[in-house]
Amino acid sequence: MIVASLLLSGCSTVTVEKIRDKADQTLDAISTKTNIGNNPRDPLEGFNRVMFSFNDTLDQAVLKPVAQVYRNITPGFAQTGIGNFFSNIGDVWNAVNNLLQGKVADGTSDVMRFAVNSTFGLGGLLDIGTPAGLPKHAEDFGQTLGRWGVRSGPYLVLPILGPSTLRDALATPVDLKGDLWSYKQPIYIRNTGTVVRLVDKRASVLDAGSLIEEAALDKYVFFRDAYLQRRAGQINPDDD
Repeated sequence: MIVASLLLSGCSTVTVEKIRDKADQTLDAISTKTNIGNNPRDPLEGFNRVMFSFNDTLDQAVLKPVAQVYRNITPGFAQTGIGNFFSNIGDVWNAVNNLLQGKVADGTSDVMRFAVNSTFGLGGLLDIGTPAGLPKHAEDFGQTLGRWGVRSGPYLVLPILGPSTLRDALATPVDLKGDLWSYKQPIYIRNTGTVVRLVDKRASVLDAGSLIEEAALDKYVFFRDAYLQRRAGQINPDDD
């Protein structure tokens, strides 16, 4: 609770307004230089489709085959444990963002969830928090900026990272800094864990990806619309 109080007191209205104004100025500057505005929904579609094609080719050639092998040779309980471990680490940053957004109850729940899973869940390998009434949240700094009133800006597909918006792209470096795993030492353990984390996450959506490939007439449009709709619901859940 002391940490929560410090975070909330430090995130004053004045500070939030300054960050929001600065972010809006950055969005306006980038929009002016890139001539954004011809298509308000997806003004960078030409660039985005090139990046989407690059990401999709990389996924089909490397990431998807590796994820398929991983799923086939790794026992189910091990995959669950790996997913739980990295999910538990992410709860720390979830807590920070919930508190920055003023969602004290959710932020406190995230802190308790991390503590329970880290101790009774064997370092996060087991998810004890969910059955104990501490649900999983998914928060990031892009959502925090959105809750503070920063506009999303145009839809943007990032190399390797995939679907985003200009606001979320600007928030990505902060999210990377907020990831506890990024401070893991030695470096070779950190890098190995990062690869395993990526492959495990890709393996978890293999079935959904196959359905999309079979059903979607235009994968780019499907991913864009799904991302923007999901993102709007995350930032303004009361509008659903």
